[in-house]
Amino acid sequence: MPTAELSPELADAADVLSDQLRAQLQRMSTLLERDVQKLDHRFQAKLEKQGYLAPQRTALAAITFGNAVRILAGGQPALKFIEQVEYSGRRLAKLNLPPSAIVEALQEYDQLLTARLQKASGDPAQQANFQWVREQIHFCVILTLNNAYYQVREAETEAFYELFRVELESHNLEELLSRFLQTLMGVCGADAGRLGLLNAAGTDWTFVASRPGDGNCPPVNPRLNRRSVAKPRFVDCRTSPASSLLDASWKAKYESCWSIPLSKDGQIAGVMQFGFHSFYEWLPREQELLAAAAERCLMAAEKTRLMEHLAASEEQIRQLAEHMLHVEEMERRRISRELHDEAGQSLLCIRLQMELLESELPEQQVESRRKLREARDLTERTILEMRRLIAALSPAVLESLGLGAALRQLVARFQRVHPIRVKLSLSRLGGLPQKIEVIVYRLVQECFNNIGKHSQATTVNVSVSSADGVLRLNVEDNGVGFVVEEALARRDSFGLSGMRERVALLGGQFRVSSSPKSRGQKRRERGTRISIELPVANNEILPAEEHRQAARPPAVESSKGSGGASQEENPGTVALMRKLVVADAPSRARSVSRR
Repeated sequence: MPTAELSPELADAADVLSDQLRAQLQRMSTLLERDVQKLDHRFQAKLEKQGYLAPQRTALAAITFGNAVRILAGGQPALKFIEQVEYSGRRLAKLNLPPSAIVEALQEYDQLLTARLQKASGDPAQQANFQWVREQIHFCVILTLNNAYYQVREAETEAFYELFRVELESHNLEELLSRFLQTLMGVCGADAGRLGLLNAAGTDWTFVASRPGDGNCPPVNPRLNRRSVAKPRFVDCRTSPASSLLDASWKAKYESCWSIPLSKDGQIAGVMQFGFHSFYEWLPREQELLAAAAERCLMAAEKTRLMEHLAASEEQIRQLAEHMLHVEEMERRRISRELHDEAGQSLLCIRLQMELLESELPEQQVESRRKLREARDLTERTILEMRRLIAALSPAVLESLGLGAALRQLVARFQRVHPIRVKLSLSRLGGLPQKIEVIVYRLVQECFNNIGKHSQATTVNVSVSSADGVLRLNVEDNGVGFVVEEALARRDSFGLSGMRERVALLGGQFRVSSSPKSRGQKRRERGTRISIELPVANNEILPAEEHRQAARPPAVESSKGSGGASQEENPGTVALMRKLVVADAPSRARSVSRR
Protein backbone atom coordinates (compact mmCIF):
# COMPACT_ATOMS: atom_id res chain seq x y z
CA MET A 1 0.00 0.00 0.00
CA PRO A 2 1.46 3.45 -0.90
CA THR A 3 2.15 5.68 2.07
CA ALA A 4 -0.07 8.43 0.59
CA GLU A 5 -3.15 6.20 1.05
CA LEU A 6 -2.52 5.67 4.75
CA SER A 7 -3.89 7.70 7.63
CA PRO A 8 -1.40 10.22 9.08
CA GLU A 9 -0.84 8.03 12.13
CA LEU A 10 -0.18 4.91 10.05
CA ALA A 11 2.11 6.90 7.81
CA ASP A 12 4.16 7.95 10.86
CA ALA A 13 4.48 4.31 11.89
CA ALA A 14 5.39 3.31 8.34
CA ASP A 15 8.22 5.85 8.24
CA VAL A 16 9.89 3.94 11.06
CA LEU A 17 10.12 0.86 8.85
CA SER A 18 13.33 1.72 7.05
CA ASP A 19 14.90 -0.49 4.40
CA GLN A 20 17.46 -1.84 6.89
CA LEU A 21 14.70 -2.65 9.37
CA ARG A 22 12.67 -4.45 6.70
CA ALA A 23 15.73 -6.52 5.76
CA GLN A 24 16.41 -7.55 9.35
CA LEU A 25 12.72 -8.26 9.90
CA GLN A 26 12.72 -10.52 6.85
CA ARG A 27 15.69 -12.49 8.28
CA MET A 28 13.89 -12.92 11.61
CA SER A 29 10.72 -14.11 9.87
CA THR A 30 12.73 -16.72 7.99
CA LEU A 31 14.38 -17.87 11.23
CA LEU A 32 11.12 -18.00 13.28
CA GLU A 33 8.67 -19.13 10.62
CA ARG A 34 8.44 -22.69 11.92
CA ASP A 35 8.23 -21.64 15.60
CA VAL A 36 5.54 -18.94 15.39
CA GLN A 37 2.66 -21.36 15.89
CA LYS A 38 4.28 -22.85 19.03
CA LEU A 39 4.90 -19.35 20.41
CA ASP A 40 1.27 -18.44 19.81
CA HIS A 41 0.02 -21.54 21.65
CA ARG A 42 2.21 -20.80 24.68
CA PHE A 43 1.18 -17.14 24.63
CA GLN A 44 -2.52 -18.02 24.44
CA ALA A 45 -2.15 -20.47 27.31
CA LYS A 46 -0.50 -17.82 29.51
CA LEU A 47 -3.21 -15.29 28.70
CA GLU A 48 -5.98 -17.76 29.45
CA LYS A 49 -4.35 -18.62 32.75
CA GLN A 50 -4.22 -14.91 33.65
CA GLY A 51 -7.97 -14.50 33.01
CA TYR A 52 -8.06 -12.86 29.59
CA LEU A 53 -11.26 -13.53 27.63
CA ALA A 54 -11.22 -15.24 24.22
CA PRO A 55 -11.90 -12.05 22.18
CA GLN A 56 -9.15 -10.27 24.12
CA ARG A 57 -6.69 -13.11 23.51
CA THR A 58 -7.46 -13.10 19.78
CA ALA A 59 -6.91 -9.34 19.49
CA LEU A 60 -3.67 -9.51 21.54
CA ALA A 61 -2.28 -12.27 19.33
CA ALA A 62 -2.82 -10.04 16.28
CA ILE A 63 -0.45 -7.35 17.61
CA THR A 64 2.48 -9.61 18.57
CA PHE A 65 5.81 -9.91 16.80
CA GLY A 66 4.83 -13.43 15.76
CA ASN A 67 1.91 -12.11 13.72
CA ALA A 68 4.32 -9.74 11.93
CA VAL A 69 6.51 -12.76 11.10
CA ARG A 70 3.47 -14.66 9.83
CA ILE A 71 2.44 -11.79 7.55
CA LEU A 72 5.94 -11.44 6.08
CA ALA A 73 6.23 -15.19 5.60
CA GLY A 74 2.97 -15.08 3.64
CA GLY A 75 4.48 -12.60 1.21
CA GLN A 76 2.51 -9.59 2.42
CA PRO A 77 4.11 -6.18 3.12
CA ALA A 78 4.99 -5.09 6.65
CA LEU A 79 2.39 -2.31 6.51
CA LYS A 80 -0.30 -4.99 6.55
CA PHE A 81 0.79 -5.76 10.10
CA ILE A 82 0.42 -2.09 11.10
CA GLU A 83 -3.14 -2.10 9.74
CA GLN A 84 -3.99 -5.20 11.75
CA VAL A 85 -2.52 -3.59 14.88
CA GLU A 86 -4.75 -0.55 14.41
CA TYR A 87 -7.87 -2.67 13.87
CA SER A 88 -7.07 -4.91 16.83
CA GLY A 89 -6.28 -1.85 18.94
CA ARG A 90 -9.80 -0.49 18.33
CA ARG A 91 -11.26 -3.87 19.30
CA LEU A 92 -9.16 -3.97 22.48
CA ALA A 93 -10.38 -0.47 23.35
CA LYS A 94 -14.00 -1.57 22.83
CA LEU A 95 -13.27 -4.72 24.88
CA ASN A 96 -12.37 -2.39 27.78
CA LEU A 97 -8.84 -3.73 28.08
CA PRO A 98 -6.63 -1.05 29.68
CA PRO A 99 -3.38 -0.09 27.91
CA SER A 100 -1.32 -1.27 30.88
CA ALA A 101 -2.71 -4.80 30.43
CA ILE A 102 -1.70 -4.73 26.75
CA VAL A 103 1.85 -3.73 27.65
CA GLU A 104 2.08 -6.55 30.20
CA ALA A 105 0.79 -9.07 27.64
CA LEU A 106 3.35 -7.92 25.06
CA GLN A 107 6.10 -8.30 27.67
CA GLU A 108 4.94 -11.89 28.25
CA TYR A 109 5.26 -12.58 24.53
CA ASP A 110 8.64 -10.84 24.40
CA GLN A 111 10.00 -13.18 27.08
CA LEU A 112 8.90 -16.23 25.07
CA LEU A 113 10.40 -14.72 21.92
CA THR A 114 13.74 -13.95 23.60
CA ALA A 115 14.15 -17.53 24.77
CA ARG A 116 13.39 -18.85 21.27
CA LEU A 117 15.82 -16.44 19.53
CA GLN A 118 18.66 -17.41 21.88
CA LYS A 119 18.23 -21.01 20.82
CA ALA A 120 17.89 -20.21 17.12
CA SER A 121 20.97 -17.95 16.82
CA GLY A 122 24.06 -17.83 19.00
CA ASP A 123 25.75 -15.02 17.10
CA PRO A 124 25.96 -11.95 19.47
CA ALA A 125 25.94 -9.52 16.56
CA GLN A 126 22.85 -11.18 15.12
CA GLN A 127 21.21 -11.10 18.54
CA ALA A 128 21.88 -7.35 18.79
CA ASN A 129 20.33 -6.77 15.36
CA PHE A 130 17.27 -8.81 16.31
CA GLN A 131 16.89 -6.85 19.56
CA TRP A 132 17.00 -3.60 17.60
CA VAL A 133 14.31 -4.89 15.21
CA ARG A 134 12.07 -5.94 18.12
CA GLU A 135 12.41 -2.54 19.76
CA GLN A 136 11.49 -0.76 16.53
CA ILE A 137 8.47 -3.01 15.95
CA HIS A 138 7.40 -2.55 19.57
CA PHE A 139 7.58 1.23 19.10
CA CYS A 140 5.41 0.98 15.96
CA VAL A 141 2.87 -1.17 17.82
CA ILE A 142 2.63 1.21 20.80
CA LEU A 143 2.27 4.23 18.48
CA THR A 144 -0.49 2.55 16.48
CA LEU A 145 -2.30 1.30 19.61
CA ASN A 146 -2.24 4.78 21.10
CA ASN A 147 -3.86 6.15 17.95
CA ALA A 148 -6.46 3.35 17.92
CA TYR A 149 -7.50 4.05 21.52
CA TYR A 150 -7.68 7.75 20.75
CA GLN A 151 -9.95 7.07 17.76
CA VAL A 152 -12.38 5.07 19.91
CA ARG A 153 -12.51 7.65 22.71
CA GLU A 154 -12.86 10.51 20.24
CA ALA A 155 -15.73 8.75 18.47
CA GLU A 156 -17.51 8.29 21.81
CA THR A 157 -17.01 11.94 22.71
CA GLU A 158 -18.31 13.07 19.33
CA ALA A 159 -21.33 10.79 19.72
CA PHE A 160 -22.32 12.29 23.07
CA TYR A 161 -21.68 15.80 21.78
CA GLU A 162 -23.96 15.10 18.83
CA LEU A 163 -26.65 13.72 21.17
CA PHE A 164 -26.37 16.87 23.27
CA ARG A 165 -26.70 19.03 20.16
CA VAL A 166 -29.73 17.05 19.02
CA GLU A 167 -31.32 17.53 22.42
CA LEU A 168 -30.87 21.31 22.19
CA GLU A 169 -31.99 21.71 18.58
CA SER A 170 -35.02 19.39 18.45
CA HIS A 171 -38.40 21.10 18.45
CA ASN A 172 -40.61 18.19 19.47
CA LEU A 173 -40.46 14.65 20.82
CA GLU A 174 -40.73 12.91 17.43
CA GLU A 175 -37.86 14.92 15.95
CA LEU A 176 -35.72 14.35 19.05
CA LEU A 177 -36.07 10.56 19.04
CA SER A 178 -35.65 10.30 15.28
CA ARG A 179 -32.38 12.25 15.35
CA PHE A 180 -31.17 10.31 18.40
CA LEU A 181 -31.73 7.07 16.53
CA GLN A 182 -29.95 8.34 13.41
CA THR A 183 -26.94 9.51 15.46
CA LEU A 184 -26.59 6.17 17.24
CA MET A 185 -26.89 4.28 13.95
CA GLY A 186 -23.86 6.22 12.72
CA VAL A 187 -21.95 5.42 15.92
CA CYS A 188 -22.43 1.67 15.71
CA GLY A 189 -22.50 1.43 11.90
CA ALA A 190 -25.99 -0.09 11.74
CA ASP A 191 -27.94 -0.54 8.53
CA ALA A 192 -31.36 0.15 10.10
CA GLY A 193 -32.86 1.33 13.36
CA ARG A 194 -36.17 1.23 15.18
CA LEU A 195 -37.25 3.01 18.37
CA GLY A 196 -40.49 2.03 20.05
CA LEU A 197 -42.18 3.35 23.19
CA LEU A 198 -44.81 1.93 25.49
CA ASN A 199 -47.94 3.97 26.07
CA ALA A 200 -48.71 5.52 29.46
CA ALA A 201 -50.66 2.44 30.52
CA GLY A 202 -47.79 0.14 29.51
CA THR A 203 -49.99 -2.01 27.29
CA ASP A 204 -49.28 -1.06 23.67
CA TRP A 205 -46.11 -0.35 21.67
CA THR A 206 -45.77 2.27 18.99
CA PHE A 207 -42.94 3.30 16.66
CA VAL A 208 -41.81 6.88 17.26
CA ALA A 209 -38.64 6.70 15.16
CA SER A 210 -37.61 4.55 12.21
CA ARG A 211 -34.49 4.62 10.06
CA PRO A 212 -34.24 4.56 7.16
CA GLY A 213 -37.43 6.61 7.14
CA ASP A 214 -39.14 5.39 4.00
CA GLY A 215 -42.58 6.30 5.32
CA ASN A 216 -43.75 2.68 5.16
CA CYS A 217 -42.73 1.53 8.61
CA PRO A 218 -44.78 -1.54 9.56
CA PRO A 219 -46.58 -1.72 12.90
CA VAL A 220 -44.77 -3.00 15.96
CA ASN A 221 -44.47 -6.76 16.06
CA PRO A 222 -47.71 -7.87 17.76
CA ARG A 223 -45.94 -10.95 19.13
CA LEU A 224 -43.15 -8.91 20.74
CA ASN A 225 -42.11 -10.47 24.04
CA ARG A 226 -41.55 -7.69 26.59
CA ARG A 227 -39.24 -9.85 28.69
CA SER A 228 -36.96 -10.46 25.71
CA VAL A 229 -36.31 -6.72 25.26
CA ALA A 230 -36.14 -5.78 28.95
CA LYS A 231 -32.32 -6.13 29.00
CA PRO A 232 -29.50 -5.24 26.57
CA ARG A 233 -29.24 -8.15 24.16
CA PHE A 234 -27.48 -9.28 21.00
CA VAL A 235 -29.98 -10.99 18.71
CA ASP A 236 -28.97 -13.51 16.06
CA CYS A 237 -31.80 -12.96 13.59
CA ARG A 238 -31.08 -16.30 11.90
CA THR A 239 -31.72 -18.41 15.01
CA SER A 240 -33.64 -16.18 17.50
CA PRO A 241 -37.45 -16.09 17.45
CA ALA A 242 -39.19 -13.12 15.83
CA SER A 243 -40.79 -12.24 19.19
CA SER A 244 -37.50 -10.57 20.23
CA LEU A 245 -37.66 -8.05 17.34
CA LEU A 246 -39.64 -4.79 17.21
CA ASP A 247 -40.01 -5.22 13.47
CA ALA A 248 -40.94 -8.77 12.51
CA SER A 249 -39.67 -8.26 8.96
CA TRP A 250 -36.09 -7.93 10.25
CA LYS A 251 -35.79 -11.67 10.66
CA ALA A 252 -35.67 -12.04 6.89
CA LYS A 253 -33.73 -8.81 6.16
CA TYR A 254 -30.85 -8.80 8.65
CA GLU A 255 -28.48 -11.31 10.19
CA SER A 256 -27.93 -9.63 13.56
CA CYS A 257 -29.57 -7.06 15.81
CA TRP A 258 -28.63 -5.05 18.89
CA SER A 259 -31.45 -4.40 21.36
CA ILE A 260 -31.15 -1.73 24.08
CA PRO A 261 -34.05 -1.03 26.48
CA LEU A 262 -35.14 2.41 27.66
CA SER A 263 -35.82 1.91 31.36
CA LYS A 264 -36.91 4.20 34.17
CA ASP A 265 -36.93 3.14 37.82
CA GLY A 266 -36.57 -0.47 36.78
CA GLN A 267 -39.60 -0.32 34.45
CA ILE A 268 -39.19 -0.60 30.70
CA ALA A 269 -40.51 2.44 28.82
CA GLY A 270 -39.22 1.67 25.33
CA VAL A 271 -36.53 -0.07 23.30
CA MET A 272 -34.03 0.77 20.56
CA GLN A 273 -32.92 -1.86 18.07
CA PHE A 274 -30.23 -1.71 15.37
CA GLY A 275 -30.12 -4.12 12.44
CA PHE A 276 -27.02 -5.33 10.53
CA HIS A 277 -26.84 -7.12 7.19
CA SER A 278 -23.80 -9.07 8.44
CA PHE A 279 -23.20 -10.96 11.67
CA TYR A 280 -21.78 -8.18 13.86
CA GLU A 281 -21.56 -9.05 17.53
CA TRP A 282 -21.21 -6.06 19.83
CA LEU A 283 -18.38 -5.40 22.25
CA PRO A 284 -18.55 -4.31 25.92
CA ARG A 285 -17.59 -0.70 25.22
CA GLU A 286 -20.32 -0.44 22.60
CA GLN A 287 -22.84 -1.87 25.06
CA GLU A 288 -21.88 0.70 27.67
CA LEU A 289 -22.07 3.56 25.19
CA LEU A 290 -25.49 2.53 23.92
CA ALA A 291 -26.77 1.97 27.47
CA ALA A 292 -25.64 5.47 28.46
CA ALA A 293 -27.13 6.89 25.25
CA ALA A 294 -30.43 5.11 25.96
CA GLU A 295 -30.54 6.64 29.44
CA ARG A 296 -29.84 10.08 28.02
CA CYS A 297 -32.42 9.50 25.30
CA LEU A 298 -35.13 8.66 27.85
CA MET A 299 -34.22 11.65 30.00
CA ALA A 300 -34.30 13.94 26.97
CA ALA A 301 -37.65 12.48 25.91
CA GLU A 302 -39.10 13.11 29.37
CA LYS A 303 -37.72 16.64 29.33
CA THR A 304 -39.13 17.33 25.87
CA ARG A 305 -42.51 15.91 26.86
CA LEU A 306 -42.57 18.12 29.96
CA MET A 307 -41.57 21.12 27.86
CA GLU A 308 -44.41 20.41 25.43
CA HIS A 309 -46.88 20.12 28.32
CA LEU A 310 -45.48 23.32 29.82
CA ALA A 311 -45.82 25.13 26.52
CA ALA A 312 -49.43 23.96 26.22
CA SER A 313 -50.15 25.10 29.78
CA GLU A 314 -48.53 28.47 29.15
CA GLU A 315 -50.63 28.88 26.02
CA GLN A 316 -53.77 28.14 28.03
CA ILE A 317 -52.71 30.66 30.69
CA ARG A 318 -51.95 33.23 28.00
CA GLN A 319 -55.35 32.76 26.42
CA LEU A 320 -57.00 32.99 29.84
CA ALA A 321 -55.08 36.18 30.68
CA GLU A 322 -56.02 37.68 27.33
CA HIS A 323 -59.65 36.79 27.95
CA MET A 324 -59.49 38.32 31.44
CA LEU A 325 -58.15 41.58 29.99
CA HIS A 326 -60.98 41.58 27.48
CA VAL A 327 -63.49 40.93 30.26
CA GLU A 328 -61.90 43.73 32.29
CA GLU A 329 -62.32 46.21 29.44
CA MET A 330 -65.93 45.13 28.92
CA GLU A 331 -66.61 45.51 32.63
CA ARG A 332 -65.02 48.97 32.61
CA ARG A 333 -67.36 49.96 29.80
CA ARG A 334 -70.39 48.53 31.55
CA ILE A 335 -69.60 50.31 34.82
CA SER A 336 -68.90 53.62 33.08
CA ARG A 337 -72.14 53.29 31.12
CA GLU A 338 -74.11 52.54 34.30
CA LEU A 339 -72.52 55.45 36.12
CA HIS A 340 -73.25 57.79 33.24
CA ASP A 341 -76.79 56.66 32.46
CA GLU A 342 -78.02 56.11 36.01
CA ALA A 343 -76.00 57.72 38.78
CA GLY A 344 -74.78 60.63 36.64
CA GLN A 345 -78.23 61.60 35.40
CA SER A 346 -79.68 61.24 38.88
CA LEU A 347 -77.06 63.53 40.36
CA LEU A 348 -77.78 66.13 37.68
CA CYS A 349 -81.47 66.00 38.57
CA ILE A 350 -80.67 66.35 42.27
CA ARG A 351 -78.50 69.37 41.59
CA LEU A 352 -81.20 71.05 39.46
CA GLN A 353 -83.90 70.31 42.03
CA MET A 354 -81.77 71.99 44.68
CA GLU A 355 -81.40 75.01 42.40
CA LEU A 356 -85.19 75.17 42.05
CA LEU A 357 -85.68 74.85 45.81
CA GLU A 358 -83.13 77.56 46.45
CA SER A 359 -84.87 79.91 44.03
CA GLU A 360 -88.28 79.30 45.65
CA LEU A 361 -87.11 79.98 49.24
CA PRO A 362 -87.86 83.45 50.62
CA GLU A 363 -84.96 85.84 50.94
CA GLN A 364 -85.41 85.88 54.72
CA GLN A 365 -84.36 82.18 55.08
CA VAL A 366 -80.68 82.94 54.70
CA GLU A 367 -79.44 79.88 56.59
CA SER A 368 -81.56 77.45 54.57
CA ARG A 369 -80.42 79.03 51.29
CA ARG A 370 -76.78 78.77 52.44
CA LYS A 371 -77.11 75.06 53.27
CA LEU A 372 -78.81 74.35 49.97
CA ARG A 373 -76.01 76.18 48.15
CA GLU A 374 -73.39 74.09 49.96
CA ALA A 375 -75.25 70.86 49.11
CA ARG A 376 -75.52 71.99 45.49
CA ASP A 377 -71.78 72.74 45.32
CA LEU A 378 -71.00 69.34 46.83
CA THR A 379 -73.25 67.67 44.27
CA GLU A 380 -71.49 69.61 41.48
CA ARG A 381 -68.11 68.40 42.68
CA THR A 382 -69.45 64.83 42.88
CA ILE A 383 -70.68 65.10 39.28
CA LEU A 384 -67.27 66.30 38.12
CA GLU A 385 -65.51 63.52 40.02
CA MET A 386 -67.88 60.95 38.53
CA ARG A 387 -67.15 62.27 35.05
CA ARG A 388 -63.44 61.87 35.77
CA LEU A 389 -64.01 58.28 36.91
CA ILE A 390 -66.10 57.53 33.83
CA ALA A 391 -63.40 58.89 31.55
CA ALA A 392 -60.71 56.87 33.37
CA LEU A 393 -62.76 53.68 33.19
CA SER A 394 -63.54 53.84 29.48
CA PRO A 395 -62.58 56.97 27.56
CA ALA A 396 -65.11 57.69 24.85
CA VAL A 397 -62.59 59.66 22.85
CA LEU A 398 -60.47 56.50 22.34
CA GLU A 399 -63.29 54.85 20.41
CA SER A 400 -64.50 58.02 18.74
CA LEU A 401 -61.29 59.76 17.67
CA GLY A 402 -58.55 57.17 18.12
CA LEU A 403 -55.40 56.71 20.18
CA GLY A 404 -53.79 60.09 19.43
CA ALA A 405 -56.74 62.14 20.67
CA ALA A 406 -57.16 59.89 23.72
CA LEU A 407 -53.52 60.35 24.70
CA ARG A 408 -53.75 64.13 24.31
CA GLN A 409 -56.79 64.15 26.57
CA LEU A 410 -55.00 61.93 29.09
CA VAL A 411 -52.03 64.29 29.16
CA ALA A 412 -54.31 67.30 29.67
CA ARG A 413 -56.03 65.66 32.64
CA PHE A 414 -52.71 64.61 34.14
CA GLN A 415 -51.33 68.14 33.93
CA ARG A 416 -54.41 69.60 35.63
CA VAL A 417 -53.77 67.37 38.67
CA HIS A 418 -49.95 67.39 38.75
CA PRO A 419 -47.63 70.38 38.17
CA ILE A 420 -45.47 68.42 35.72
CA ARG A 421 -44.49 69.49 32.22
CA VAL A 422 -45.40 66.74 29.72
CA LYS A 423 -44.17 66.57 26.14
CA LEU A 424 -46.23 64.25 23.91
CA SER A 425 -44.86 63.18 20.51
CA LEU A 426 -47.12 61.23 18.13
CA SER A 427 -46.10 60.13 14.65
CA ARG A 428 -47.50 57.83 11.97
CA LEU A 429 -50.06 56.02 14.09
CA GLY A 430 -52.66 55.48 11.38
CA GLY A 431 -55.47 53.03 12.04
CA LEU A 432 -54.23 50.62 14.67
CA PRO A 433 -56.15 47.51 15.81
CA GLN A 434 -58.49 48.29 18.68
CA LYS A 435 -56.75 45.80 20.97
CA ILE A 436 -53.42 47.58 20.55
CA GLU A 437 -54.96 51.03 21.02
CA VAL A 438 -56.52 49.94 24.31
CA ILE A 439 -53.29 48.32 25.52
CA VAL A 440 -51.19 51.39 24.68
CA TYR A 441 -53.70 53.72 26.36
CA ARG A 442 -53.69 51.61 29.53
CA LEU A 443 -49.89 51.46 29.52
CA VAL A 444 -49.56 55.24 29.32
CA GLN A 445 -52.26 55.59 31.95
CA GLU A 446 -50.35 53.31 34.33
CA CYS A 447 -47.11 55.20 33.66
CA PHE A 448 -48.79 58.48 34.57
CA ASN A 449 -50.22 56.94 37.75
CA ASN A 450 -46.76 55.78 38.83
CA ILE A 451 -45.15 59.11 37.93
CA GLY A 452 -47.78 61.09 39.82
CA LYS A 453 -47.50 58.93 42.96
CA HIS A 454 -43.79 58.17 43.25
CA SER A 455 -41.45 59.93 40.82
CA GLN A 456 -41.38 63.58 42.02
CA ALA A 457 -40.56 64.44 38.42
CA THR A 458 -40.79 67.87 36.83
CA THR A 459 -40.76 66.79 33.17
CA VAL A 460 -42.10 63.75 31.31
CA ASN A 461 -41.53 62.84 27.67
CA VAL A 462 -43.97 60.49 25.93
CA SER A 463 -43.46 59.35 22.36
CA VAL A 464 -45.58 56.94 20.31
CA SER A 465 -44.70 55.92 16.75
CA SER A 466 -45.56 53.13 14.36
CA ALA A 467 -43.24 51.96 11.59
CA ASP A 468 -42.23 48.69 9.91
CA GLY A 469 -45.06 46.80 11.57
CA VAL A 470 -43.97 47.76 15.10
CA LEU A 471 -45.52 50.28 17.47
CA ARG A 472 -42.98 51.89 19.81
CA LEU A 473 -43.89 53.58 23.07
CA ASN A 474 -41.35 55.43 25.21
CA VAL A 475 -42.10 57.16 28.52
CA GLU A 476 -39.24 58.98 30.24
CA ASP A 477 -39.17 61.17 33.36
CA ASN A 478 -36.53 62.94 35.46
CA GLY A 479 -37.84 61.71 38.82
CA VAL A 480 -36.11 60.09 41.79
CA GLY A 481 -35.92 56.67 40.10
CA PHE A 482 -35.93 53.26 41.75
CA VAL A 483 -34.18 49.88 41.76
CA VAL A 484 -35.82 47.94 38.92
CA GLU A 485 -35.06 44.45 40.26
CA GLU A 486 -36.55 45.22 43.66
CA ALA A 487 -39.67 46.77 42.13
CA LEU A 488 -40.31 43.78 39.89
CA ALA A 489 -39.67 41.34 42.76
CA ARG A 490 -42.18 42.96 45.15
CA ARG A 491 -45.26 40.83 45.67
CA ASP A 492 -47.47 43.69 46.86
CA SER A 493 -46.93 45.79 43.74
CA PHE A 494 -48.43 44.96 40.36
CA GLY A 495 -47.88 48.13 38.32
CA LEU A 496 -44.75 47.18 36.40
CA SER A 497 -45.63 43.48 36.43
CA GLY A 498 -49.07 44.20 35.00
CA MET A 499 -47.56 46.35 32.25
CA ARG A 500 -45.07 43.65 31.39
CA GLU A 501 -47.82 41.01 31.20
CA ARG A 502 -49.97 43.19 28.95
CA VAL A 503 -47.05 43.64 26.56
CA ALA A 504 -46.20 39.91 26.65
CA LEU A 505 -49.76 38.97 25.66
CA LEU A 506 -49.27 40.80 22.36
CA GLY A 507 -45.83 39.28 21.81
CA GLY A 508 -44.05 42.58 22.45
CA GLN A 509 -40.93 43.62 24.32
CA PHE A 510 -40.92 45.53 27.61
CA ARG A 511 -37.80 47.24 28.93
CA VAL A 512 -37.45 49.48 31.96
CA SER A 513 -34.35 51.29 33.15
CA SER A 514 -34.05 53.60 36.13
CA SER A 515 -31.33 55.56 37.92
CA PRO A 516 -32.17 55.96 41.63
CA LYS A 517 -31.49 59.28 43.31
CA SER A 518 -28.05 59.67 44.88
CA ARG A 519 -26.31 62.52 46.68
CA GLY A 520 -24.80 65.08 44.32
CA GLN A 521 -26.51 63.64 41.26
CA LYS A 522 -28.15 66.14 38.92
CA ARG A 523 -31.84 65.75 38.18
CA ARG A 524 -31.30 65.35 34.45
CA GLU A 525 -29.06 62.37 35.23
CA ARG A 526 -31.80 60.62 37.19
CA GLY A 527 -35.18 59.23 36.28
CA THR A 528 -36.88 56.29 34.66
CA ARG A 529 -37.31 55.19 31.06
CA ILE A 530 -39.85 52.62 29.88
CA SER A 531 -39.54 51.34 26.31
CA ILE A 532 -42.20 49.14 24.75
CA GLU A 533 -42.43 47.56 21.30
CA LEU A 534 -45.64 45.91 20.08
CA PRO A 535 -45.89 44.02 16.78
CA VAL A 536 -48.73 45.17 14.54
CA ALA A 537 -47.54 43.70 11.23
CA ASN A 538 -49.72 40.59 11.58
CA ASN A 539 -52.84 42.59 12.47
CA GLU A 540 -55.17 44.11 9.93
CA ILE A 541 -54.45 47.84 9.57
CA LEU A 542 -57.47 49.94 8.59
CA PRO A 543 -57.70 53.59 7.59
CA ALA A 544 -58.23 55.70 10.68
CA GLU A 545 -61.93 56.57 10.28
CA GLU A 546 -62.87 53.11 8.93
CA HIS A 547 -61.06 51.51 11.86
CA ARG A 548 -62.94 53.61 14.42
CA GLN A 549 -66.29 52.82 12.81
CA ALA A 550 -65.49 49.09 12.80
CA ALA A 551 -64.22 49.06 16.38
CA ARG A 552 -66.95 51.20 18.02
CA PRO A 553 -69.66 49.13 19.78
CA PRO A 554 -73.11 50.64 19.04
CA ALA A 555 -74.45 50.42 22.62
CA VAL A 556 -71.38 52.03 24.12
CA GLU A 557 -71.36 54.71 21.44
CA SER A 558 -74.82 55.97 22.29
CA SER A 559 -74.15 56.17 26.04
CA LYS A 560 -70.74 57.74 25.76
CA GLY A 561 -71.70 60.17 23.10
CA SER A 562 -73.85 62.11 25.57
CA GLY A 563 -71.44 62.36 28.44
CA GLY A 564 -68.15 61.16 29.84
CA ALA A 565 -64.79 62.67 29.22
CA SER A 566 -65.64 64.58 26.09
CA GLN A 567 -68.18 66.75 27.97
CA GLU A 568 -65.61 67.69 30.55
CA GLU A 569 -63.32 68.97 27.81
CA ASN A 570 -66.06 71.02 26.07
CA PRO A 571 -67.77 73.63 28.35
CA GLY A 572 -70.27 74.51 25.61
CA THR A 573 -71.55 70.94 25.47
CA VAL A 574 -71.91 70.84 29.25
CA ALA A 575 -73.84 74.12 29.32
CA LEU A 576 -76.15 72.90 26.56
CA MET A 577 -76.87 69.70 28.45
CA ARG A 578 -77.62 71.67 31.61
CA LYS A 579 -80.21 73.74 29.70
CA LEU A 580 -81.82 70.60 28.35
CA VAL A 581 -81.98 69.05 31.79
CA VAL A 582 -83.40 72.29 33.31
CA ALA A 583 -86.09 72.39 30.67
CA ASP A 584 -86.96 68.79 31.44
CA ALA A 585 -86.67 69.19 35.23
CA PRO A 586 -90.40 69.60 36.06
CA SER A 587 -91.33 66.47 34.14
CA ARG A 588 -88.54 64.52 35.86
CA ALA A 589 -89.68 65.78 39.25
CA ARG A 590 -93.26 64.73 38.52
CA SER A 591 -92.16 61.26 37.47
CA VAL A 592 -90.13 60.89 40.67
CA SER A 593 -93.04 61.98 42.84
CA ARG A 594 -95.37 59.50 41.14
CA ARG A 595 -92.94 56.69 41.91
